[in-house]
Amino acid sequence: MTENRAENEGGGVSTEPDAPRTQATPGSVPTKSSLPTALIAVAGVVVAALLVGVGFLGWGYLQDRAAEQARTDAVQAATVQAAAMLSYNFNEVDQQLAAAGDGLTGDFKADYDKLVKETIAPGAKEKKITVEATVQAGAIESASPNDAVVLLYVNQITTSEEMPDAATTGSRVRMEMHKDGDRWLTGRLSPV
Repeated sequence: MTENRAENEGGGVSTEPDAPRTQATPGSVPTKSSLPTALIAVAGVVVAALLVGVGFLGWGYLQDRAAEQARTDAVQAATVQAAAMLSYNFNEVDQQLAAAGDGLTGDFKADYDKLVKETIAPGAKEKKITVEATVQAGAIESASPNDAVVLLYVNQITTSEEMPDAATTGSRVRMEMHKDGDRWLTGRLSPV
């Protein structure tokens, strides 16, 4: 018996029967090895949802910035274009208004060119008319990254051979602006 005790105390082979083992059955509590797998799966779903949310918010932010930039750029372009389209000197009316036509699009450009050649230029030369248009204020009516509608308050000072004293008139115009590459072009100008 001393040998048995010495073997047990010395870390030898035990003579005690093995403890009973239990096996997991369906519906039982998950074992330690399946718990980390479930946590990793849940974490993956949460991370994916966060990435989708951040992507959506980032896209919305970029769209808002593009629309805001369009507002600023469209008002600046409309201001310059309106002054160019509505200002002329009878000595240079053909060149001035032809240059203004470069900032127009499609059918509006064709209509403007026809109006300049058939009515404005001949009348300006005949009556020696000079018109100086200045934009006093401008605001956006609507805008997207590539299209905008701009409202402008325009003052025009007109002189002619018949009326050498300057006559000032104020008007409001609506301009439809369209982005073409990096330029904003006028698609329509109409009085309000």
